[in-house]
Amino acid sequence: MAEARQQAPEDDAVLTRIGQAVMLHRGGDREEARNRLAALWREIERDGAPFHRCALAHYLADTQDDPLDELIWDLRALAAADALTGALAPRAFFPSLHLNVAAGYLRLGQEKAARDQLALARAAAGALGDDPYGDGVRAAILRLTLVLEGAAED
Repeated sequence: MAEARQQAPEDDAVLTRIGQAVMLHRGGDREEARNRLAALWREIERDGAPFHRCALAHYLADTQDDPLDELIWDLRALAAADALTGALAPRAFFPSLHLNVAAGYLRLGQEKAARDQLALARAAAGALGDDPYGDGVRAAILRLTLVLEGAAED
């Protein structure tokens, strides 16, 4: 998300509001963060820019208590990313987004769907940079791969 945020206008009010809610969440106020993000979603859901919808859904997923709700928001983030075109369509979003969806499916016991999404994450991983973000996503893909391999052995 950081790469595309750098491409967005610095005075982007939607991203500012998303950032403020994310800071609340990271500071431990999950409920207030979720409330603010949900209110913003209602504002931009229909005609908001796909980048904003992607970022917002991505962070809303992180504030959910129910694994199904989290997966629904992760799927919305992925759908919004699919709608991105041009300069604001960084392919580096997709490994992480597919990974999040895979993890969500796994939490819900849907191993085949998790494996399918993980395969998409691995296939998209070539778009990741050789930087801490890319390293972290690649490591998370490997961790989930190992978890799923362990599930296959059971």
